[in-house]
Amino acid sequence: MSTTLPIPLRFDVPHGWRAAPPDEVGAPGAAFVAVHPPADSGFTANITVDGEYRPDTATLPEIADESVGRMGESATSLTVTDRREVGSADAPGFTQTLAFSVVVGGQSHDLVQSQVYLSMLDVDDPRRRVVIRLVFTSTASQHPDLLDDFRDLVRTVRPGDGATP
Repeated sequence: MSTTLPIPLRFDVPHGWRAAPPDEVGAPGAAFVAVHPPADSGFTANITVDGEYRPDTATLPEIADESVGRMGESATSLTVTDRREVGSADAPGFTQTLAFSVVVGGQSHDLVQSQVYLSMLDVDDPRRRVVIRLVFTSTASQHPDLLDDFRDLVRTVRPGDGATP
């Protein structure tokens, strides 16, 4: 079942991407999914957005490590190819890129995933921290061509009113 974000967000979906119901595209834990047809070798590039309250003291790199651990449970190979802190003290972020292989429907796919973690404090209660995760997954051959679309979406993330697009 798809989830909702702990806070409302707004962002602009790049041209050529279309929103898709998370449950129907195999991303039940996501609050938002966009796909970029056509498929490449049977895999459709996608962007997912999810988030949760993180009242613990885990840093964004530690939260990103948790994601790598979960990914390692289902990938046949996994390499972290890039990691870096981004943003500012007021708007911290963290990015990492993973290269991995998975078998879906009996077919092996070499994929690349770019992950962005954004930390946001509740303006009414700064002790309540929300971590938003934006993830772009594509085949290795599509990644260079679609990465700027993902970056464009990330640049537009902002607090919103009501529901996420």
